[in-house]
Amino acid sequence: MLAATVLSASSLAWSEGIVLGQIGPFTVLPVNDAVEVNQGIKAYMAQANKTGIKGQKITLFEADDRYSGDGFVEQFPLALEKKPIAFVSPIGSAAIKRMLDDKLLDTALVVIVNAVPGAESLRAPGHPKLFHIRAGDKQQIEKIITHTRTLGITRVAVLYQDLPIGTSGWAMAQEAAAAAGLSLKGEISPTELAALDAAAERVAKLDAQTVLVLGAPRFMADGIAALRKAGVSQSIFVLSYVPPELIVKLVGVKGARGVGIAQTFPNPNGKTLPLHREFHAAMKEAFPQVTEYTPFQLEGYLSARTVGEALKRSKELTAASLQSTLSTMGMVDFGGFRVDFSKGNVGSRFVDIGVIGADGRLRY
Repeated sequence: MLAATVLSASSLAWSEGIVLGQIGPFTVLPVNDAVEVNQGIKAYMAQANKTGIKGQKITLFEADDRYSGDGFVEQFPLALEKKPIAFVSPIGSAAIKRMLDDKLLDTALVVIVNAVPGAESLRAPGHPKLFHIRAGDKQQIEKIITHTRTLGITRVAVLYQDLPIGTSGWAMAQEAAAAAGLSLKGEISPTELAALDAAAERVAKLDAQTVLVLGAPRFMADGIAALRKAGVSQSIFVLSYVPPELIVKLVGVKGARGVGIAQTFPNPNGKTLPLHREFHAAMKEAFPQVTEYTPFQLEGYLSARTVGEALKRSKELTAASLQSTLSTMGMVDFGGFRVDFSKGNVGSRFVDIGVIGADGRLRY
């Protein structure tokens, strides 16, 4: 119902002003990631449109790719007909991989600002028109490994999915562990739950002090459930794509307690940064019914705000000028979160660790 509401919400005329688009999994994906990103984008738009950018208002349209690469390829040319200056935060490794493999950006007059997930295979070499806001999987894994080392942990197990997102993550974890002087053992698993249960039982026998689960979001969540079922009571870490609510739903509050989730943006409900005040004010005005904010809402807000800041500095309101300005405008501080594309198309290395507490809520 919420996705349908979002998809019908673009009442503004996209043919006028600055047009942004969001192609994403508004259906099929079992979590509200695309919807929450959409809310963050709209919160920034409402804020920016009070004064406009170079005398122009921002409008937004949405297209549903049904969480598939084929769906994204189908929607991409249709979306281009609406002449967007940028697409904001596409979601799904299959969609982004198809976009790169099919060279959709080579001739398209559009820029992509932010993309989820942050797999290194989608960033190296990436594309000159694809700008990443969030820190990548490599930075997240390195942060988790460093964090465990500061806790005095020396033996880490990795449960990883038999897909590129998992196997590449395993390779990065090995590099990070070697640099930190940690002992690392890994178990690979297919996606099927029976196989995952068997792999979790093998992990339980590895005498590890903590476990890192790597793979697609649902695999990581199911991996936590399988590990708890196998008797693993130690702390477990996953990457930023897993909502804490899903973990609590699968394993209960008791099983979720102590699970660490890498975070690529500041606490969306924090109160200490200028960014918090500005983001909260924007969300309260655009979505007064929402009282607790999510990382994906903040991600959408910051992604759209990055576009807006670059357009303010651009010579022209065109995709080519936006691309050039993003690459050359240097470091921009959004009140506690910094973006800088001067050294490449990855703008942030910010990673924090949130831990699910006894009440089932994520604590930073």
